[in-house]
Amino acid sequence: MGRIAGRFARYEPRLRAGRLVLGLLSDLPRKNCWTIAEWAGGASLHGMQHLLWRAIWDADAVRDGVRECVVEHLHDEAAMLVVDETGDVKKGTHTVGVHRQYTGTAGRIENSQVAVYLYAGVQGHAAVDRELYIPRSWTCDPDRCRVPGLGEDTAFATKPELARTMIERFLDAGHHVGWVTEDEVYGGNPKLRAALEERGVGHVLAVACSAKVTTRAGKFRADVLSAKVPKRAWQKLSAGRGAKGQRFYDWAVIALAEPAPGRRQLLIRRNRTTRELAYYRCFSPRPVPLTELVRVAGSRWRVEETFQAEKGLAGLDEHQVRRYPSWTRWVTLAMFAHAFLAVARADEHARHPGPADLVPSCNEIQRLFITAVVQPLHDMAHRIGWSHWRRRHQARSRTSHYRRQAATQT
Repeated sequence: MGRIAGRFARYEPRLRAGRLVLGLLSDLPRKNCWTIAEWAGGASLHGMQHLLWRAIWDADAVRDGVRECVVEHLHDEAAMLVVDETGDVKKGTHTVGVHRQYTGTAGRIENSQVAVYLYAGVQGHAAVDRELYIPRSWTCDPDRCRVPGLGEDTAFATKPELARTMIERFLDAGHHVGWVTEDEVYGGNPKLRAALEERGVGHVLAVACSAKVTTRAGKFRADVLSAKVPKRAWQKLSAGRGAKGQRFYDWAVIALAEPAPGRRQLLIRRNRTTRELAYYRCFSPRPVPLTELVRVAGSRWRVEETFQAEKGLAGLDEHQVRRYPSWTRWVTLAMFAHAFLAVARADEHARHPGPADLVPSCNEIQRLFITAVVQPLHDMAHRIGWSHWRRRHQARSRTSHYRRQAATQT
């Protein structure tokens, strides 16, 4: 907590935030205000709720502290930024940002809340920024925005615009980056590509097969160009290690003709079994080999693993909050909890270099940390007290629900 302790003006929220982070790092089967408050020894959950809603502290300042920690331990001049999003399926309509929209978590259109994250690193990846996607159905209704703590003047921003905001915030903080990589949602946005190229940042951005690119022979769809690639142009290269070993694909690259400075290329990936194709628009201020473009394109898979680690180990998606400030604070502290695990893993690797398979994973570091530091011991009176509190709260909630139900039926 020393890295972010100075971001809290008062002792009480700093102490409670530390307990929340330890709770996020614990082995609780479910992590929310209820379970963490009981685990931390609180008399009720009101203290944790106060921390996430009314307590005075700046979540953006804590986010900046997380970013500095990640950059110091996981980043270097050749590192890259990865933009990705994740969704949390919701049942109601009052949680901030909830809307019927596509989410990769469910693989279909669901009533969900979607957030965009920015990841940084080279030895490991950890989130350094976050933005909640607020659909038009919210921004067009000032009254609806006001209830969960959004400003009435909240303007609609697309996901690529949110990504651009986070990337520019990272660069404006004085940090350097070699590459940016993103999926099709972001790669198909010309304004985002132009912003990166204007700042001289290399990128490998996934695009759809229907994306049109310009070569010296004219303008073509990406899938049409791929059909013209001769057999000798394909190279078998690994996109990085996966759970079952090296992930080999066939790769080809086509030079694009654009008058602006820098090198622009279309990178094509072909699955060696299914022959399925994927496409990437690439930009680099100076010439780079194909192997470097492949390395950057393959880094996005590691972020998927990081998402799973943040959710499984640090409770990123287990918040049960409706208001925007509460969401921001919970997610920021979950980012910090996961960054601690990622940094500890990188430091262990730096101190004891050896085969990658022998480097402890974030899961193993969490288990060791739980055993050595965060195992709390509470007496039976504490557990019985929480049992009584839960039953009283559930009874009040049930009675209130029945009253509302009866009122709507009359």
